[in-house]
Amino acid sequence: MAKVEIKKPIVEEISAAIKDAQSVVLVDYRGLTVEQDTKLRRELREAGVNYKVYKNTMMNFAFKGTDFESLAPFLEGPSAVAISATDATAPARVLAKFAKTADKLEIKAGVVEGTLYDAEGMKSIASIPSREELLSKLLGSIQSPITNFARVMNQLAEKGGAGEAAPAAEAAPVAEEAKAEEAPAAEAAPAEEAALAAEEAAPAEG
Repeated sequence: MAKVEIKKPIVEEISAAIKDAQSVVLVDYRGLTVEQDTKLRRELREAGVNYKVYKNTMMNFAFKGTDFESLAPFLEGPSAVAISATDATAPARVLAKFAKTADKLEIKAGVVEGTLYDAEGMKSIASIPSREELLSKLLGSIQSPITNFARVMNQLAEKGGAGEAAPAAEAAPVAEEAKAEEAPAAEAAPAEEAALAAEEAAPAEG
């Protein structure tokens, strides 16, 4: 079988993988232990990232005529490729995090949403939160004003209840004072009537 026929299925496999990719990242995996490599593959798989080792020539053929052709200069030495079609920052984020505990892993470069980034640029991409984290923060920021509004309304309701009770409590002494002022007037009325009656009963002086 000719070498071209052998290469064709591999090139087609890579082409199919990058067809709808949002990001493609090249890494140098030399020096990783079998245990580290297994763990890395599992973490990438859980993040929805397709990770595989290919020959540079195969990737070079597959990248031609695509947004990932700019990665050609970085296809030197052993290379593995991490591809994501759903989360553009996932490959860089998972790889960068893993590299902190496995210094042999090296990110060469990557293309994220059509833009080429070198190793330094990929560090910035890796710091971008995942879509789920961003949505969670957005939801939290939306809910926060609602929660604060509800808290303020509750406080106002509590103050309103106390405010209504206060005037009623203040009104009681006023009512008592009014009664006290009316009482002497009521008591004075019979005395005046008695005096008038006595004057009428007394014999008129001739």
